[in-house]
Amino acid sequence: MATMSYLDVDRFKLPPLSLPPLCTCPCRPISSQSLIIHRRCSRLSQIRLVFSRRKAVLRVSQNGLLPHRRVITAVAQAEPDRLDEGNAEKVLGYTEDVILESQQKVSQLKNRIIFGLGIGVAAGGVVLAGGWVFTVAFAAVVFAGAREYFELVRSRGITEGMTPPPRYVSRVCSIICALMPMFIMYRGHIDVSVTSAAFVVAMALLLQRGNPRFAQLSSAIFGLFYCGYLPCFWVKLRCGLAAPALNTSATWPFFLGGQAHWTVGLVATLISISSIIAADTFAFLGGKTFGRTPLTSISPKKTWEGTIVGFCGCILTSVILSKVFSWPTTLFSAMAFGVLNFFGSVFGDLTESMIKRDAGVKDSGSLIPGHGGILDRVDSYVFTGALAYSFIKTFLPLYGV
Repeated sequence: MATMSYLDVDRFKLPPLSLPPLCTCPCRPISSQSLIIHRRCSRLSQIRLVFSRRKAVLRVSQNGLLPHRRVITAVAQAEPDRLDEGNAEKVLGYTEDVILESQQKVSQLKNRIIFGLGIGVAAGGVVLAGGWVFTVAFAAVVFAGAREYFELVRSRGITEGMTPPPRYVSRVCSIICALMPMFIMYRGHIDVSVTSAAFVVAMALLLQRGNPRFAQLSSAIFGLFYCGYLPCFWVKLRCGLAAPALNTSATWPFFLGGQAHWTVGLVATLISISSIIAADTFAFLGGKTFGRTPLTSISPKKTWEGTIVGFCGCILTSVILSKVFSWPTTLFSAMAFGVLNFFGSVFGDLTESMIKRDAGVKDSGSLIPGHGGILDRVDSYVFTGALAYSFIKTFLPLYGV
């Protein structure tokens, strides 16, 4: 038999085991006051359950597993008189459940890391490319996020308190949200298109059969605003601020646009996205290490300690990158930009958490293995693009160059 490892599982609150008259066969390699039960299962080559007069030991052979994987075994208190076969089966069942749960967590972590790195690399390439490449890719993300939003609105947890819009209206709204980024890239502005889209949706709801409800109108209009209008500011930020970042020392291949490729929009987008990632990462690490005080009932896992650490990490990242790209030119502007990115990311995250809480779901979808849905990944970016664009256009003279 391969190397064994043992784990006390009194924490599983297993039912008490009773022993029958113990086997005293001299051929057993263990104590004469012990009983051995063998069992094979699909994932383990062999399970060997040994009952002694004081305790029961579940030994698991590792022949069917990878050499580096630790195998979980169980130790449970047993009575010295009788063995209940049903209880023994429960012990084996509990052990298999623990092993399966451990394997699922490892697999989920691998998927999270692999897909997270893939998404990060792809998103970085799209942001650097800019133009229609960025806009079309962004429109696809918006469409997927809008579909998830309207599915949340139609979920049982929300429909118990309101009437959701008809399915055809939800689909039309998702398509309109996806067209908004491309429209703003083509026309340069979006205000009229949003007003027109809201009018079309309102007219479709009011003319439907049955009794139109205000809840249908409000959820549909908010969907256009949340999933369509707000994300469009990322297109205005990345592609609309075409002023060259004159002080930036970063280089770019000549055949891909040369130094002129580094615009205020590109630099601001890179700093904003990096600050949001830093805020989420530092908040997670800070919450795991120091988290004690809950931030809000909307998201019980968030703590004040983690939020403060995330706030500091966001500002620090913004200041460091402002020195790297030489934009914005003042320390105060860089810190203010980091503060704005932080609050936009936090309240965007909390808004999506509120929607999921009312819907009664953990994730907005299952499109990204290990991460959930699109909204679970981009909730921190929904409000941030609008805040960053407004800050640069309104409060930074000469776009901060």
